Amino acid sequence: MLGHRDGHAFVARDDGAADIYLPPNEARAVLHKDRVKVCIVRNDRKGRPEGRVVEIMERSSQPIIGRLLQESGVWLVAPEDKRYGQDVLIPKGATSVARVGQVVVVELVEPPALFGQPVGRTKEVLGEVDDPGMEIEIAVRKYSVPHQFSEACVAMARALPDKVRGVDHVGRIDLTDIALVTIDGEDARDFDDAVYCEPATTGRGKSALKGWRLLVAIADVSHYVETGSAIDVDAYDRATSVYFPRKVIPMLPEKLSNGLCSLNPEVERLCMVCDMWVSEDGVVSAYQFYPALMWSHARFTYTEVAAILGNTRGPEALKRKDRVSDLLHLHGVYQALLSQRQKRGAVDFETTETQIVCDDHGRIEKIVPRTRNVAHRLIEEAMLAANVCSAHFIAQNKHPGLYRVHEGPTAEKIAILRNYLKQVGISMGVSDTPSPGEFQAIAEATKDRPDAQQIHSMLLRSMQQALYTPVNKGHFGLAFDAYTHFTSPIRRYPDLLVHRVIKAILARTRYQLPVLPTPGEAHAKLARRLEKGIAAKVQSPDTKPGKTSAEGLGWQAAGLHCSANERRADEASRDVEAWLKCKYMKEHLGEEYSGLVTAATSFGIFVTLDEMYVEGLVHITELGGEYFRFDEMRQELRGERTGIRYALGTRVRIQVSRVDLDGRKIDFRLMQDTAPLSQRVSGDKTQPRDIAERSRSLEVSELEIATKAVLLRPAKGKRETAKAPKVKKSGPKTGPISQKVARKRR
Repeated sequence: MLGHRDGHAFVARDDGAADIYLPPNEARAVLHKDRVKVCIVRNDRKGRPEGRVVEIMERSSQPIIGRLLQESGVWLVAPEDKRYGQDVLIPKGATSVARVGQVVVVELVEPPALFGQPVGRTKEVLGEVDDPGMEIEIAVRKYSVPHQFSEACVAMARALPDKVRGVDHVGRIDLTDIALVTIDGEDARDFDDAVYCEPATTGRGKSALKGWRLLVAIADVSHYVETGSAIDVDAYDRATSVYFPRKVIPMLPEKLSNGLCSLNPEVERLCMVCDMWVSEDGVVSAYQFYPALMWSHARFTYTEVAAILGNTRGPEALKRKDRVSDLLHLHGVYQALLSQRQKRGAVDFETTETQIVCDDHGRIEKIVPRTRNVAHRLIEEAMLAANVCSAHFIAQNKHPGLYRVHEGPTAEKIAILRNYLKQVGISMGVSDTPSPGEFQAIAEATKDRPDAQQIHSMLLRSMQQALYTPVNKGHFGLAFDAYTHFTSPIRRYPDLLVHRVIKAILARTRYQLPVLPTPGEAHAKLARRLEKGIAAKVQSPDTKPGKTSAEGLGWQAAGLHCSANERRADEASRDVEAWLKCKYMKEHLGEEYSGLVTAATSFGIFVTLDEMYVEGLVHITELGGEYFRFDEMRQELRGERTGIRYALGTRVRIQVSRVDLDGRKIDFRLMQDTAPLSQRVSGDKTQPRDIAERSRSLEVSELEIATKAVLLRPAKGKRETAKAPKVKKSGPKTGPISQKVARKRR
């Protein structure tokens, strides 16, 4: 069950059908995230199925976080997550050492009833609401992010050596004389990839082909994290590192993530190497994997590498003169790989990425765009090449593993996209089974249009969500037949599994997934799918067609778990950033700013402020005293009397009118004296063409599909509560499209 701050709720069905609406009287006895059985009693006036609770099958074990209050002598906790809908009563003596106003974690002792509030006891005191970093403490508990390592994990990490031992050299290729270097951001603390490139020739005589030998060395985490060990159990539970402003919750203990497994400069480190031969036209014609011993010869930053490549005689190049030729070779292979990317037709949109800069007290100082330069792209292409080789190696050897899969758009989304392209006058069509090249061709052909941002957003909305699965269905966005994640085992568990599988293949053995003591929610979801007979058939190479092996089910559960925890990490990061932005904008109430419309909905428009990169809602009641019609195909609001249109890219001027910290919402008021700015995007010649540089990370090269496609897909059930009685909606009845485009963590 998914609660709502207004008292009603929605039931997300196991079979994936439309959510069922629960009115407030039915939602009274249940809480957010409870598992319930309901029966549909009617369809409401909006056509949504409305239900009645038949049985509460399972109570959520997640603790509730909120502020401790006292009203008329009664102690209660007001949940920070308003989806719980009810305050929790705290009996006398159950408040622990908490004081009024402090943020506490509550454990329920009595669930809610139709005529009674839930009762709980204080389990943990987090501190004052204004304490630095409190928003992070709340988020990790709100989203159940594991943030403390088990005692067994800590003890095992403590027993690990401080440096590479002589015994660890056995069975490894010595690459310490190869000038491998790391290239990361200025604030990076863990370095899990190093690169090296040199010109190389294959063949002899007239048949000789020129190209490059490209080495991608990745930290060998699997050497220290044994399958099923205490560290492995904790790493699987987390599945990914979680990145917040000023803080990281790592997947591995710091001794590994920042020490023994980090490819720090001028120290010996163990690594797994993808050794590739790349032709002049960017084709990886040969590759091999092997464990190695390396020595990082330099720690570069993206800014430094970009400066050197931009001026090989400049001051930065003079400081690194021994490495300039190596960087030029890397740039050469990058250009070759990039040309092959363009031939494949991989989708490549420009998106706005921002970085929150905080002061020592955790408050926002400024919000700045992340700038992507040639060094970011260089590393990205090298990592993509290694990931593709990994997927090919696993598939070729018919060993089960996890792939990073991104399927093509569904028929429904293709139909919506076709109608939209026709509406905005784009003659280029999309076939029934489109290729990535078709999407890229449209993006390239429209990049200079004033409404390019709107068009690219609609292209993104038509795509599906990327996920981890043992069934290889290719990667649509990157135009790869097989793709996986190999390059970040320090911060992603799927990468660690890929390393283990590759090692098993090299050793001519078979990797077996560990039997973990706490399988988690993903395994429970898989079990429910199997009960209903809708689980995908996952087969091992030794299983007869039509049969699902236990091993295959284990890999499917691991994929579900890693995908779900990736979403969890993104949600927690977005929640913290939203809180910080609300806190920041609360200091700017009443001030006026200019911005661009980034989404139009039936209840208003969302505007992103210039330079500040903060998004807020202009409710439809603030648009003027007339009726507005929402055109879902064009994604715009149009005034029936004046014809004023608000669509993606429309430039407006607003005033900050309200900030809701608890709801993570910012409301704007449209300044009516700026009516000439409020025109359809095609008439706005002041809009910048470029949507800004993307941030570094391999996920960004995947178009942030993992986040954006799910956030921008047609919704199953309408959950917005803003009333818009003046709206008349036109276009096909496909359900509202969500408006948020969230940032992907590094």
